[in-house]
Amino acid sequence: MGDPDRPRGALTYAFDKRLAPLLRESTVFGKLELEVMRAFSTKYALALYEAVARRVRLSQVFSEDFSLEAFRDLLGVADGRLATYSNLKLKAITPAVLEVNALASFGCKVEPRKTGRMVTGVRLSWWRKSVGEMKEAYAEIRRPRVGRKARVRKSVETVTIPHPLLPL
Repeated sequence: MGDPDRPRGALTYAFDKRLAPLLRESTVFGKLELEVMRAFSTKYALALYEAVARRVRLSQVFSEDFSLEAFRDLLGVADGRLATYSNLKLKAITPAVLEVNALASFGCKVEPRKTGRMVTGVRLSWWRKSVGEMKEAYAEIRRPRVGRKARVRKSVETVTIPHPLLPL
């Protein structure tokens, strides 16, 4: 390929015989965008992004139910950490969903599933964003990280200080 005496060449490759049927039958794949992945500030947001990216292109499925333990594994929560659902929601789920919805080309929602009064699982739902929403997400990725948490939470305040030489 890099030989100047041979201007033309052929590259031959093959897949392992065991891999070809798996690739042919695969229904789960994901398109991960490196800029989006770099923009996340928490490992839980990155894990949620990867999980939803594998599912968002499925044509007939828009949600999936998980047991609480399976969802902890999906997010990469260490054993013994964030044991109660309220802690899991406060420290992992809510920040991750906010970041994914602000930066990704799709949106997601995590709803608790209860047995009696106890949360025993969650339903993860996802959807593709409109063109306008995708433009907003792309613009947010291009902005600096400073102030991103406030912008994502919609808690940014604009301060105007009148200048004595400029009209209001």
